[in-house]
Amino acid sequence: MTRVIYQMSNRGAWSKDFALRDQMRRSAVSIMANVAEGFERRGDKEFRYFLAIAKASCAEVRSHLYVAMDQKYLSEPDFTRLKRESEKVARMLSGFIEYLRSCDERRARVKSSNAKKSTATN
Repeated sequence: MTRVIYQMSNRGAWSKDFALRDQMRRSAVSIMANVAEGFERRGDKEFRYFLAIAKASCAEVRSHLYVAMDQKYLSEPDFTRLKRESEKVARMLSGFIEYLRSCDERRARVKSSNAKKSTATN
């Protein structure tokens, strides 16, 4: 998605709308950067936080897509393609966030169960 946004924003009038072009590019790059930064953090809680920021950047990309289409920088098919792609990425991020949340919940249940067993044996 980021590659396509860079390519499309290099064409025509869009390439001269520096504010929109640059902000949309930053939003797209932010998705990738936040996933990477969250991955390097220590723990699922922080990772989920950065995944949520990445998901918000997907919404920002979609917002910019509407502006680009209104300004006739994007054709309807290109807009639809990129909008669907950003929605797909947002769904994947949501799924990943939910998976990490469920892992934390399972770990907490196991830890609680082990603590109860330890107390019962003492």
